Amino acid sequence: MTDIQKIPLKTIKGTDASLADYAGKVVLAVNVASKCGLTPQYEGLEKLYGQYKDEGLVVAGFPANDFGAQEPGSNDEIATFCTTNFGVDFPMFEKIVVTGPEKHPLYAALTSAQPSAQGDAATFREKLQGYGMTPTQEPEVLWNFEKFVIARDGTVAARFAPTTAPDDAGLIAAIEAELAK
Repeated sequence: MTDIQKIPLKTIKGTDASLADYAGKVVLAVNVASKCGLTPQYEGLEKLYGQYKDEGLVVAGFPANDFGAQEPGSNDEIATFCTTNFGVDFPMFEKIVVTGPEKHPLYAALTSAQPSAQGDAATFREKLQGYGMTPTQEPEVLWNFEKFVIARDGTVAARFAPTTAPDDAGLIAAIEAELAK
């Protein structure tokens, strides 16, 4: 079991958990938000989960209010939003901090293991600056819906920029490569 798998987590319902609960599976960890322009990715994430869960994929949603206060709700409100609007069936965890000095140990480990994201983060950074915002710099998570592919053994295999859609060929190839191992 890797250190990442040992990090204590809580489900969105408050139950103790860790990624060790998914040992032997491929985990796609995604920091999510309900009021973001990228929120429709929930639909694609659920579709991805449905398509690959029988092969061993787990999508794990980690709500975070780090970017533009786009996840202001309580854990109960977030859970209701996800199931009502997007039929989310994949595991959701309690709201955490994913960037800065207060970041959750899971995200400290993920960004340390994979400091750079694949995908077009540069264009997204420029867009944020155009809105008068100061985007984070790597290794920090850039925005909501950044994706980390965690291999069956708990190592971090890949990281994708927030604008990488759940049906992106590169993301699917990374997931399929890990599922094949």
